[in-house]
Amino acid sequence: MNTDTIGLFAGNVWAALNEAEALDTKQLKKNAKLKNDRELYAALGWLAREGKVVFTPGEDGKELIISLVQSC
Repeated sequence: MNTDTIGLFAGNVWAALNEAEALDTKQLKKNAKLKNDRELYAALGWLAREGKVVFTPGEDGKELIISLVQSC
């Protein structure tokens, strides 16, 4: 995995989140068509560093809900 592929994964994650209001990690991985958690978390790190995603704990406190930052 290199920065080019992580950038592609980040684009897939962004597109999946743009289609949905918010997704948990399992749904996001499926919707973004990523193979494993490593690809998902690399993409989320990229988007988090750019300030494009928001992380919210799920109701059970175990799951993570991800959404795009809403611009004004």
